Amino acid sequence: QVQLVESGGGLVQAGGSLRLSCAASGSIFSINAMGWYRQVSGWQRELVATKTSTGSTNYADSVKGRFTISNDTTRNTVYLQMNSLKPEDTAVYYCHANALIGFRYEDYWGQGTQVTVSS
Repeated sequence: QVQLVESGGGLVQAGGSLRLSCAASGSIFSINAMGWYRQVSGWQRELVATKTSTGSTNYADSVKGRFTISNDTTRNTVYLQMNSLKPEDTAVYYCHANALIGFRYEDYWGQGTQVTVSS
């Protein structure tokens, strides 16, 4: 099992910055990848950025050049630095981890943190 706790959301004006944090605990040695997804009410959850245990990253086209995913292995924490925020970035942001538990890959989610960008 993996537990994820997010922090760092809030209200910011367009053009501003926020940094989200996600601390992992539990079976952290089994984590294959961690990342961030976001969801607007009534819409499907979408990928924002992911980073694998080998260091490969993947970003949604809409955030490339503005968002950066990073991690601190000493703190078992993944970050999402969000710059040049736009009103369309407003959503609930969820931390995600994919981990090998036994013989299966399992998905884990944080509780979500609200990001609101005002115009």
